[in-house]
Amino acid sequence: MSTVGLHLLCLCLFISTTDAHYMYGFENCQFSSEDEHESMFFGYVYYNKQLIVSYNSTEGKFTSYTEKTKEIVNGLNKNQHLLNEMKHAHDECKQGVPDMVKILEESAQKPQVRVFSTKTATSHQPGIIICSAYNFYPKPITLTWLRNGEEVTSEVISTDEMSDGNWLYQKHSYLEYIPTPTDTIECMVEHASLPTPELYKWGRTVPKSRKNKIIVGTAGLLLGLAFTTIGVIYYKKHTKGHVLVPNY
Repeated sequence: MSTVGLHLLCLCLFISTTDAHYMYGFENCQFSSEDEHESMFFGYVYYNKQLIVSYNSTEGKFTSYTEKTKEIVNGLNKNQHLLNEMKHAHDECKQGVPDMVKILEESAQKPQVRVFSTKTATSHQPGIIICSAYNFYPKPITLTWLRNGEEVTSEVISTDEMSDGNWLYQKHSYLEYIPTPTDTIECMVEHASLPTPELYKWGRTVPKSRKNKIIVGTAGLLLGLAFTTIGVIYYKKHTKGHVLVPNY
């Protein structure tokens, strides 16, 4: 199951006589299953769009990202009361994981997935295979390419999750590759709506024009065999009891 995050946002606006300055922060509770031990808690503080301070429950301390906030962060990390408050927030995050998982499972929308080619590969030029996931919720999703069961990490480009404007999302992953006749190409989809990852196999398709030629050729062959069979039956019926004498 993909990692899910619950965000709590606090926005603060500071105005001076010359211009406006703003600071905002948010808390992020992340979890990947109902197991509370797999949950993590983060805090971020931004000033004028720049990240200046963060908190990580794994490390259990604050981190500074600017020279001006180093001294402030040192004071925060010595403030045991504040550190206990952050630990308490993480405990609340862990306690709420089962309820959040239940809510997500009830509201989750399974993605509709297509795996297809847009550019046919040749012996010298790679083709392009696309794995597209549509109409899924919640937003986080992972699309992974597999070649003969092994993950493909090169020649892969993926888009971000894009909103459809109706609480549903879509995402696309592109694989540039020259497949061999024995290769099996699959797109593995991981999403909160899926109890286990699902595999979608790419199937090689014959171009439409070539399909038509094959169909016409097969029909012609069958028609020819039918006329040949009728001719043999007619010949045998009308020559029964007669002896054919060669004409010299």
